[in-house]
Amino acid sequence: MFEPAIRLRHELHRYPELSGKEQGTARRLVQFFCAFQPDSIIEQLGGNGVAVVFRGKEPGPTLLLRAEMDGLPISETIQTTYCSSRTGVAHKCGHDGHMAILAAVGCHLAAKRPHEGTIVLLFQPAEESGMGANAVLRDAKFAAIKPHSVFALHNIPGLPLGELVLKKGTFACASRGMVVGLHGMSAHAAQPDTGRSPALAVSEIVQQLTRLPQGIAPAGENAFVTVVGATLGEKAFGIAPGRAEIWATLRSEHDATMAKMIRYSEQVVQASALAGKLNFSIDYEDIFSATVNSSTAVDLVRQAHGDNPLRIAEQPFRWSEDFGQFTARFPGALFGMGAGTKVADLHQPEYDFPDMLIPEAARLFMRLIGHCPAQFA
Repeated sequence: MFEPAIRLRHELHRYPELSGKEQGTARRLVQFFCAFQPDSIIEQLGGNGVAVVFRGKEPGPTLLLRAEMDGLPISETIQTTYCSSRTGVAHKCGHDGHMAILAAVGCHLAAKRPHEGTIVLLFQPAEESGMGANAVLRDAKFAAIKPHSVFALHNIPGLPLGELVLKKGTFACASRGMVVGLHGMSAHAAQPDTGRSPALAVSEIVQQLTRLPQGIAPAGENAFVTVVGATLGEKAFGIAPGRAEIWATLRSEHDATMAKMIRYSEQVVQASALAGKLNFSIDYEDIFSATVNSSTAVDLVRQAHGDNPLRIAEQPFRWSEDFGQFTARFPGALFGMGAGTKVADLHQPEYDFPDMLIPEAARLFMRLIGHCPAQFA
């Protein structure tokens, strides 16, 4: 059952594609599942997404399982028989493995349909950019799916292979990239007073963004801004700069806190720009809401896991996942599974998804399928 899924992972790993460009990945998935004769395959869902539908013998609730499709703009440094064939692009978050896990579930469902209800295996594009989930949900074709519950997993390097990680409430943080443009007027470096340099404003904004005031977040909540880069002028000693840009990532455990952080950050930019007589612009990219798990869904995952190793997370993971778009609309949960204590961290060039996790995770999803219908009818 698992060998075809492992072979599929190696093929997907060999041909990674960036967010929004997963056409080849979609073709490979459709080709794989056609052999198993699902009840239907929905293509071009939210762009390059694919939904594979298996209906049970009796009517009942619809359970949706989701995996991501996109790779990352990272050069691979490991040497394997299936290493990336595309320079500067690789599966360094394990999305190839997540797809293979659902492929293994599909192999099982093809041989043994569920007694009742419908199982949808959703392969979602553009998770890394934060745009894919929303695109899928807004696609008119998604209306035919109407899930009663939604589940997804993410592999967690550093934890023992197969160890389950659960948390009720927020599992992964909200985040967004903030792009601040400051526009003044350049001048001769010998006469900087004749221009409007954004240098002082850059310094003030960077300091204030990285020192959020009390009251922005409830006590104990992770909420912070990381300034990831900035540009100011050029290496030209005769010119006082007239333009600058600041890039920062806002991160919080709750969407309500994120709204406060946005208001505060925009006020900081506006005040500094006004003081320096500068025009300014603010744009946002890579927007992720918090992924909030329902208590019922988490309990079901725990029951399906049985007596296997389990870890209850005390704090949400600081990274973000656009699966929060799904859990905001449907009862569901995102959970973690250990990828092994010696596996490199996510988004590192040396990372590679462990094939041994595919059977462990697929079996958990299969047990979960058996637990869900009565709870969400």
